[in-house]
Amino acid sequence: MNDAFSQADGWAGTIRGKPRVGQVAERARRTRMDDVEAFSGMTGDHNPLHYDKDLAESRVFGKLIVQGGVTSGLLNACVAESLPGPGTVFLSCDWRFLKAVGVGETITARVEVLTVRDDKPICTLKTAVTNEDGDTCLEGIAATFTVPLHR
Repeated sequence: MNDAFSQADGWAGTIRGKPRVGQVAERARRTRMDDVEAFSGMTGDHNPLHYDKDLAESRVFGKLIVQGGVTSGLLNACVAESLPGPGTVFLSCDWRFLKAVGVGETITARVEVLTVRDDKPICTLKTAVTNEDGDTCLEGIAATFTVPLHR
């Protein structure tokens, strides 16, 4: 069989190779109203807390907020582009949303490798998203699979 995945090293053919336990990657982004609109276009989520500034400011969050999918989406980019890298997809996520993210806030996604399998390109990651004040907005654990992309 000529499939890279069938080789003895389960990480053969992956772009970045096998990550190390303890390895960390981060990715930051300032949220924008364009993010809210793009997410609404994909999902149909037009919650007034994302669009009605006066209403949102008078409620519990005190600000116009982005959808949770915008917040967690930065983790998608972090794992797919940085660690473990290209070809990586989520197998599972156990996330808690702890603080709403406002439109115009800079957030930072962080992943840390907790476990790495030798036989398959699967990792367990500690995941978090923090805001510019250092507050944790999302935290949890995720499992990823990295598809071998090299031929």
